[in-house]
Amino acid sequence: MYLSRGASKVVQMCAGVQAGEQVLIITEQSRESIARALATEVYRVGAEPILCVMEPRSQDGQEPPRSIAAAMKVSDVFLSVVGRSITHTHAVKDAIAAGSRGLVLTQFTEEMMIHGGIEGDFASLKPVCIAMAQALAGAEKVVLTSPGGTHLEYSAAGRRGNHLYCMVEKGQFSTLPTVEANISPLEGTANGVIVADGSIPYIGIGVLEEPVTMKVKDGRITSISGGRQAQILADDLAAKNDPNVYNIAEHGVGLNPACRFCGFMLEDEGVYGSCHIGIGTSITLGGKVKASCHYDVIMKNGTIIADGRTLMKDGQVLL
Repeated sequence: MYLSRGASKVVQMCAGVQAGEQVLIITEQSRESIARALATEVYRVGAEPILCVMEPRSQDGQEPPRSIAAAMKVSDVFLSVVGRSITHTHAVKDAIAAGSRGLVLTQFTEEMMIHGGIEGDFASLKPVCIAMAQALAGAEKVVLTSPGGTHLEYSAAGRRGNHLYCMVEKGQFSTLPTVEANISPLEGTANGVIVADGSIPYIGIGVLEEPVTMKVKDGRITSISGGRQAQILADDLAAKNDPNVYNIAEHGVGLNPACRFCGFMLEDEGVYGSCHIGIGTSITLGGKVKASCHYDVIMKNGTIIADGRTLMKDGQVLL
């Protein structure tokens, strides 16, 4: 009962499901209550829900089973309600290219279906999100700084800006409930230092106890330092034995005032005024790298200057 309001918003406002459409809901056993609430709402509006329960992926960014990937391509809408992310996969990229529209509810909890970012006014945030993405698109030089010590410079020449505002049309996907604009830096151009002081909502790290510092040279992380949580990240990336996991894949900007830091990926990334740097896979964002994972490291109160124009100052959007 308590999930029904959130399910209605996801199905009707965010996905725009229409009577007669086929809606594929991808989930795993730990998220079945949320998936079934969505399926109930899909059926209520006259569409056909198809519920696929898969074995949880062993790591974020791992492809779903081939049968599910094929079903995604022929669906009108797909909803991913999973614990381990399948966002940055060929399955999502191919489904969108085939004309499906998708929403990604990674790490969603029942509580997130009721409170927090899902309460955001997505329609009013849409123009701000689009404007930020357009301002970042193709910038020759972007400078990201934060009070915590981040100073990262990169080029986005020739790169598209992505706007994810929790509402999708044909051939689009969005994460939920984060509202974010992002861009994939040109490979090999990022240099400086990243200091995450908000959250690293992966592999059990969550809200940060102390800052995690990452040095960046020629588009890749060269060192990770800090306390206990920094060591978890460093050990996990090293264990993947994949140099592409250190790629600077994304610069995202959180724009949802209803989000709050709670340790869950798509809630933390949307916190208004935060910025996140995605590392690893970039193929779904306009980049060229496919890695073993895609992790985001989040800092508070970012300042962004693109080709000399200040887009955000200490966490406040100036567009």
